[in-house]
Amino acid sequence: MPHLSSLLNRFNEPETLKMAKLGRELRANGVDVIDLSLGEPDFDTPNHVKQAAIRAIEENWSHYTPVPGFLDLREAVCEKLKRDNKLDYKPTQIVVSTGAKQSLANLILSLVDENQEVIIPTPYWVTYSELVKIARGKVVEIRTSAESGFKITPSQLEAAITPQTRVFLFSSPCNPSGAVYNEEELEALVKVFEKYPDITIISDEIYEYINFVGNHVSIASFPSVVDRVAIVNGLSKGFAMTGWRVGYIAASETIAKACEKIQGQFTSGTNSIAQRAAIAALREDLRPTQEMVKEFAARRELVLQLVSKIPGIQCPSPEGAFYIFPDMRAYFGRWDGEQQIKNAADLSMFLLNKAHVSSVMGDAFGEPNCIRFSFANSREKIKEGWARIQQALGSLRDA
Repeated sequence: MPHLSSLLNRFNEPETLKMAKLGRELRANGVDVIDLSLGEPDFDTPNHVKQAAIRAIEENWSHYTPVPGFLDLREAVCEKLKRDNKLDYKPTQIVVSTGAKQSLANLILSLVDENQEVIIPTPYWVTYSELVKIARGKVVEIRTSAESGFKITPSQLEAAITPQTRVFLFSSPCNPSGAVYNEEELEALVKVFEKYPDITIISDEIYEYINFVGNHVSIASFPSVVDRVAIVNGLSKGFAMTGWRVGYIAASETIAKACEKIQGQFTSGTNSIAQRAAIAALREDLRPTQEMVKEFAARRELVLQLVSKIPGIQCPSPEGAFYIFPDMRAYFGRWDGEQQIKNAADLSMFLLNKAHVSSVMGDAFGEPNCIRFSFANSREKIKEGWARIQQALGSLRDA
């Protein structure tokens, strides 16, 4: 038997992928499973983006690419940041990666040494904490709640900072809560960061376009901290290009060069055809994205209406992304005739096996009382899924 590295013991398999795998296994056995677990738009990539990829194949864009990405793609990213965010970046400050997940990995490995601390507000995307563990860093959680809109306060931030703090990592809009920080809220956090110039801020903005409450505001728009903000973004969510695997960072040249060095030894440049398609996505027609967001907004209202009919579920309205993240504690301790539901993990598995609806337990996101349900599925599937959930939860009895 091979001797495996201890690295594998430092982090866990993503619960999002694990639940999707379990759902696929049930489907393979003939079970009709409704997937409310994965964070993937159920829309096809826009036609003009696909046509750009076809042209790239015909024009033989089939060779190795520069590690940080084609220059014209990095220029397109800069144009997008100027157009959408009023931010000024140069191509030398952009690194294109194989998805935003690799962008995050590049940043964490570039910025965090052993035992150094990374502050992450809860709830957070499952991969954040695991990347810090891979880098041998220490995760420092700031707990939030539905009552606070799943957002931290400046006093919470300041209380979490220590001499070992190196990075603050957050997302807005947030996966899984859908929380969106507005300009005033970000400004209040910036005033704290101004006191601690050695802290780098990683701002995950992958859900930027899927915003139901107003225009997206990046923390990089504040001049006092822009030089130590690393924006992470990509094409997956806003352009329905999950399988194309194109993400990017915008950061100082020092951070960009560090990420390029890391990436040069892992994957080198991102897929050439996907990069050519990404240029079209960023520079051309945004109407497919806008139409997709309108549909997500309608689904959000539908889901909130359906959930409101189920007693005991506390469900704040998400301001962005395409998830709800309800508090499910009212069902903990109940009995289904065979097992007691002790926590969100048990309840999520109960819903998968009893209602045949997949979700993701909140433990994976740092909030053990909640479960994440996606509304990146058709309205018909959403209605059917929540009808099943309501029936299954109604079958539970006090133990």
